[in-house]
Amino acid sequence: MGSFPKSHAIAVGLLSCALGSLAIFPSNPASAKLQVRKLDLAVEAQPLPPTEEEWHATSTFETPSEKLYTATVRSGDTLSGLFKQAGLSDRHMMALLQGHVESKRLTRLYPGHTLTFSLNEEQQLQRLEYRSDKLNSFSFTRAEQGYEFEESQRSPDIQYAVRSATIEQSLFLSGKKADMDDKLLMELANIFGWDIDFALDIREGDSFKLLYEEAFLDGEKIRNGNILAAEFVNQKERYRAVRYVDQNGDAQYYTPTGDTMRKEFLRTPIDFARISSHFNLRRKHPVLNKIRAHKGTDYAAAHGTPIKATGDGKVVFAGRKGGYGNVVIIQHGQTYKTLYAHISKFRKGIRSGVRVKQGQVIAYVGSTGLATGPHLHYEFYVNGAVRNPVRVALPKAKSIQESEMARFLEQTQSLMAELDNQTSPTKLASADTSHSASL
Repeated sequence: MGSFPKSHAIAVGLLSCALGSLAIFPSNPASAKLQVRKLDLAVEAQPLPPTEEEWHATSTFETPSEKLYTATVRSGDTLSGLFKQAGLSDRHMMALLQGHVESKRLTRLYPGHTLTFSLNEEQQLQRLEYRSDKLNSFSFTRAEQGYEFEESQRSPDIQYAVRSATIEQSLFLSGKKADMDDKLLMELANIFGWDIDFALDIREGDSFKLLYEEAFLDGEKIRNGNILAAEFVNQKERYRAVRYVDQNGDAQYYTPTGDTMRKEFLRTPIDFARISSHFNLRRKHPVLNKIRAHKGTDYAAAHGTPIKATGDGKVVFAGRKGGYGNVVIIQHGQTYKTLYAHISKFRKGIRSGVRVKQGQVIAYVGSTGLATGPHLHYEFYVNGAVRNPVRVALPKAKSIQESEMARFLEQTQSLMAELDNQTSPTKLASADTSHSASL
């Protein structure tokens, strides 16, 4: 297990800032419901991030025949240093490292992981356990010659949980009222992000419900699992999705009839940004003060906000381009092209000729070129002609093949039935569609 990627840390930080800004707006409680059902299902163990307590805890305690010392790895710690903290020398450490071939694992320490040393009355190491999270650990136990190695991977108990809420002012605040964490809300938004622009389309009175997994260990909840089925009502139009794992083990979300939720392009290149200027071929330029076609959509966002490629493709330009400032242009096959302008800096490795994947961070928001403030200018082209990226019809990826439809229905119909067993959210109010609800 490794430390968290820097990109994840940046994403979490930005999300925290966004949530903090939302907290200053008052909101009425969102209606929310919860149902939990036991599901006899084992899932593959996943690593858990260290809690604040686990990160800092170091403790010792004794029994009549042994002394235990538990230390949590901190940044900069070495195996030698941790052995010394437990009252052991480098000689003890080398005896263990030479006592079993798997001991090389101990040379890769990660912050937040714990080591528990078991010492006998003669201050000799009897056992060392290395725990990366609540589900995964390995240990070395002293034997007549060297050490014996044992690896442990526990499987959590999985339960179904159902959440639902009606949005009054904010998707995130409504989700919090329904006892949903940020990651679950982000996953929900990603599932429907192909059809719903969560920066523009959310309205007061929209609602959602979802069926998802909760993992328990020894009766204690340790994390949320996958969303299995979900429904989002946006401006009185209902969207439904269900998770399906195909015969190759690949999981994607589909409509209940087998059409993929995934299209070839994301609707927006920035998570939850606000549109500050729409597509308008007769717009008056705010800097030049004259009529100049605005061939894209502007998304207002903080300086440094990550910009994502909206589809798979090849970078055909990455550099400075007049009033656009720093620009990335991506060609998507023969038909489509996207442009991202006013960038502050490019993601490492982004250059002409490089292939990128949908959702991959390619650059960061800035105000280079003719810009009055930090924002992203995004353009979408079809066969060389510019189109409104907010309204253009997005092509779909492949749906369930006819030969696999029976298997798909067998796996997913029970999930949709579980979702439908949840009582519907509060009836939608007759909201003015010109009134947007914030995220």
